[in-house]
Amino acid sequence: MPVSRVLTGHKGYVSSCQYVPDQETRLITGSGDQTCVLWDVTTGQRISIFGGEFPSGHTADVLSLSINSLNTNMFISGSCDTTVRLWDLRIASRAVRTYHGHEGDINSVKFFPDGQRFGTGSDDGTCRLFDMRTGHQLQVYNREPDRNDNELPIVTSVAFSISGRLLFAGYSNGDCYVWDTLLAEVVLNLGTLQNSHEGRISCLGLSSDGSALCTGSWDKNLKVFQYEK
Repeated sequence: MPVSRVLTGHKGYVSSCQYVPDQETRLITGSGDQTCVLWDVTTGQRISIFGGEFPSGHTADVLSLSINSLNTNMFISGSCDTTVRLWDLRIASRAVRTYHGHEGDINSVKFFPDGQRFGTGSDDGTCRLFDMRTGHQLQVYNREPDRNDNELPIVTSVAFSISGRLLFAGYSNGDCYVWDTLLAEVVLNLGTLQNSHEGRISCLGLSSDGSALCTGSWDKNLKVFQYEK
């Protein structure tokens, strides 16, 4: 398949990208240059830059982003500066809100299905749930250290079930925890199942009907798990 368009303009590595729902010609990217960019895929031109020289922007690499599917003008970005920032596509000059709480790089952010909350995963070994409107931290998902090294594995990726009842979290030691979102209790660790991953979980994907979870790993494998929604 030939390349139809090359988008150039970032001054650092591109860490994440997502098409704007219902707007197939628009794409948002996050980068190690501390910015997010809204692109017109048809022309290859940058429409807006979020961060950079603006004082409310990130002060370190942007590692992840998530667009609100219920209000596609809003998206969040997670960064090595330990913060999540909320952006409005119509106001690129400043972040709408900044969320604090993590003590390490934020590797993954994901909107909750209701569009009013979002989840995060961090180098500090925790996942967290935030209220988008108030900025309050609603829940912390904190696992016990490994017996071998007494250190918390890094959270590399997060995803929610369609109902929001479950939070999936991939870890640097190959575990994938299924958390009860409300109770912050572990329902299952997919890493303990037969034929589990032997390397760091690098990404999670949910099927469109919510019936299956796919995990990608540094062990070069993808694994698909079916579950009840």
